[in-house]
Amino acid sequence: MSALLGDFLVRAALAGVGVAAAAGPLGCFVVWRRMAYFGDATAHAAILGVALALALQAPVFAGVLIVSLAMAATVATAAGKTYAMDTMLGVAAHAALALGLVAVSFLPGVRIDLMAYLFGDVLAVSRANLALIWTGAALVVSMLAWRWRRLLTATLNADLAAAEGVDPRREQLVLTLALAVLVAVALQVVGALLITAMLVVPAAAARAFARTPEQMAGLAAAIGAASALLGLRASWVFDTPTGPTIVASAVALLLLSVIAAPVLRLLSRAPRTG
Repeated sequence: MSALLGDFLVRAALAGVGVAAAAGPLGCFVVWRRMAYFGDATAHAAILGVALALALQAPVFAGVLIVSLAMAATVATAAGKTYAMDTMLGVAAHAALALGLVAVSFLPGVRIDLMAYLFGDVLAVSRANLALIWTGAALVVSMLAWRWRRLLTATLNADLAAAEGVDPRREQLVLTLALAVLVAVALQVVGALLITAMLVVPAAAARAFARTPEQMAGLAAAIGAASALLGLRASWVFDTPTGPTIVASAVALLLLSVIAAPVLRLLSRAPRTG
């Protein structure tokens, strides 16, 4: 097993699958609740978290998690009070990214690879990174499984959720926490600019085939994992950036699902003979 994990490609594949396992189910809620902009704001804040961690000589994971949580909580609290939700999220997403990039440039004596944080560097995943990614992914999946029925009820109808004793704001907080954890663990795999794509694209592809929310969550995780493995393979063959290639593979699978889903529905309705 030690020799197996010594192979950087195996570690990269395991990291991609770990992120996909959590991003798939969480991405379903992002799609159902139309939270893509919310995901962008949280993910872009990761760069500011990197700058904070480096300035304090703290673990990057901790800095990204704290700032992502703070951004998500701030936007969730402030949106709709002064500006419309989409306006607030747009401002927050781009402001966080700009402030993070500016803050990194002011760090004395620190040289970092910004491209790795913006677009990911999954090929550089270490065993410690891999353990962190899978621990974070397991935490996200556990949170969603624990609150699944309540989250679904709050997503479908806030009034119905309140009538059943479910607090929609509490469920929003659970999603906010899960999203912040995912951003922290996915940063090295696909980077701050592409994390939202790994949430939205596999979930959108799964939507064409799923008949239940549970099916959609499972299919989204499987499509995300397939995207990670296909992207790694294509990146190795064509010598392209790994993070963007993983997202491009997810988009390709989405396009295939758009084409295949109507065909499969027609075949399933065709009368059987003989």
